[in-house]
Amino acid sequence: MASRLAKTLASTAAVTVSLTLLAAPGASAQAPAPEESSPILIGHRGAAGTAPENTVAAFTDGRRSGADFFEVDVQLSADGVPFLFHDDTPARTTNVEEVFPDRATDPITSFTWAELQQLDAGSYFDDQFVGERIPHLDDAAKVANTKTGVYIEIKSPVNSPGIEQLVADELRTDKTWQRLVVTDKVQVLGFDEASNRTFAELAPEIELQQLAGVVPGPAVLESWATFADSVGTNYRVLTAQNVSDVKAAGLILGVYTVNSPEAVQASIDLGVDAVTTDFPIQNARYLQGAPVFPGSGVEIVDSVNNPAGDDVQPETGEHVVLRNTSNRTIDVSGYILRDAASNILTVGDGYTLAAGAALRVYTGPGTNAADAYYNGRTASLLNNGGDSVGLWTPRDKLQDVFAN
Repeated sequence: MASRLAKTLASTAAVTVSLTLLAAPGASAQAPAPEESSPILIGHRGAAGTAPENTVAAFTDGRRSGADFFEVDVQLSADGVPFLFHDDTPARTTNVEEVFPDRATDPITSFTWAELQQLDAGSYFDDQFVGERIPHLDDAAKVANTKTGVYIEIKSPVNSPGIEQLVADELRTDKTWQRLVVTDKVQVLGFDEASNRTFAELAPEIELQQLAGVVPGPAVLESWATFADSVGTNYRVLTAQNVSDVKAAGLILGVYTVNSPEAVQASIDLGVDAVTTDFPIQNARYLQGAPVFPGSGVEIVDSVNNPAGDDVQPETGEHVVLRNTSNRTIDVSGYILRDAASNILTVGDGYTLAAGAALRVYTGPGTNAADAYYNGRTASLLNNGGDSVGLWTPRDKLQDVFAN
């Protein structure tokens, strides 16, 4: 089954590139030489690092990056409408508590399409996105083009009975989707093996990816190769043996969610074929050998948590380390640190970093100093210990991305 996806790889000339990474945390990786080729690049949930996930704004950023695909998550509303949303409940990324105060933790699939359209799905990310709505599946096709296609993840299919048939029918009959299908710019993926097998039977012409938190052994991979074209997995746990096993099964290998250029390069060095990232604009620049964060003079050196103790204690608790890498003084007052779940830490007023100076930004309480600012929270905040964090100016300019 991998032959059709291999065409996509050939068209983007995806091969491994072996380069030396700088050892210091937060340092910039050496970009691939222009003559070298790159992996397939996919914008995660559109471009979840620079716009509210699974919204038209994020899809537009994904397309603007020039990535090969942007990824979306499809579910079915209570009245059978396919909509694009990641979580099982609306609490994290909508204003549901204002619109439907008693339903914040209800299943997102228990809402009708008309009710979903009453929710704001953008303001949680930034005020500039107030009014972004939960999109219909077809909205993704309207934004995509023959350069930047769509990865459609069938999300929690047990909560959306019949979704495989509906998606297969939409891809086969809708003219906007057909424009993408005939140019190999649509793929379907999911974690649920039974759902994937069902979809493969309904639409064998559509490339299909089996997602897995970790790569299984050769016997399972051989079984997956009977219905899937590729495997997608977490890059943080990927090994060289995993890569070898996947390719021995005749499958293409993709990894998620790879947010920093250093992590992208490490994945390339392992031999992956496709990379999914929250920051397709920035990582596309990296792959092209262009400046990733033009004009930025501040980088994230490290993201630190303390799993052995209280994660909000001064000096040892959860914090992010910033450094001025320029030869000028930079005022970082009001800078924002946002993780992959859109949790936010801020830098307080009066913090000006001289060239080469560093600042620790803590989640918890403590006594502020020239090299430390404390947000005064009572519990750890950063998603997965801050394994992926972006740094923004108060004017919404992205300065750096860090990924463990």
